[in-house]
Amino acid sequence: MRYKAKSFIDLFNSLHDETSCREFLEYQRWQDEPICPHCHRQDKEHYRLKRQGLYKCKSCRKTFSVTVGTMFEGSHVPLRKWFYAIYIFLGHKKGISSTQLAKDIGVTQKTAWFMLERIRHELHGKFAVTFEDMTQVDETYVGGRIKGQVKNAQGRSLKKKVPVVGLLSDGKVQTFVTPDTSGKILKYIIRSLVKKGSTLITDRWHGYKGLNAEYEHRVINHSTGEYVKDGFHTNSIEGFWSHLKRGIMGIYHKVSRKHLFRYCDEFAFRYNTRHFTDVERFILFVMSTYKRIKYHDLIRLEY
Repeated sequence: MRYKAKSFIDLFNSLHDETSCREFLEYQRWQDEPICPHCHRQDKEHYRLKRQGLYKCKSCRKTFSVTVGTMFEGSHVPLRKWFYAIYIFLGHKKGISSTQLAKDIGVTQKTAWFMLERIRHELHGKFAVTFEDMTQVDETYVGGRIKGQVKNAQGRSLKKKVPVVGLLSDGKVQTFVTPDTSGKILKYIIRSLVKKGSTLITDRWHGYKGLNAEYEHRVINHSTGEYVKDGFHTNSIEGFWSHLKRGIMGIYHKVSRKHLFRYCDEFAFRYNTRHFTDVERFILFVMSTYKRIKYHDLIRLEY
């Protein structure tokens, strides 16, 4: 069954109950040929069991459904509510808080938070970025003010702030939450991802020194009011940082250190798919749901 929805209303008019949502998920993930999550065999002839949506593999003889091995497995929340949460979360430029989502779909705040964290977990590594041409690299610090510090003050203190490193090339961004922004860490990230000989654009932070031998390193001196030099700039990655911080401050208000990387993945995914329609972004996400994280694993994560 093909879906040609152009808007939120069109899509959710067709996903009116649990059966239609399951069939939609089956089409997006399997294209009408069920894939066993246990042995990965794809076959139209897998046995259809009496219970709707349940199959038995012809090869390994194990039973499965379209939700096995995905973020939806084991969830008591109906797929229709899941799809609403995913669509709104990905479509809203700055996301949605767990408190607001809980009100919208009629679940507890704890359940809404876990749903959003599962969605963020799915976004990690979802969009591959290639850095082999002109790459902007910058670092920022996310977190609250230190006591006695003036409002909106800039700083690199690690007492309450967490460093995040970002690389941007060809309109696509990738982020990394790091312990610090030392040259050792910055150079490791750059050398691991950016093709040798590429043009590298950074500010004058000392952690970037020593890259001239491997890259065409262009430096922008912000301390003198310089923001563009010979056509090179870091304005794009800095614009992404601005959007990330406004979203965290305006919607989420506060993000813990150990979960910050998920929020960075969230904003990076939206940024990288900003030219998609909301329906296209939703379908891209749904058709590639292959990760699952359990609640006890999520809360015991350590930074």
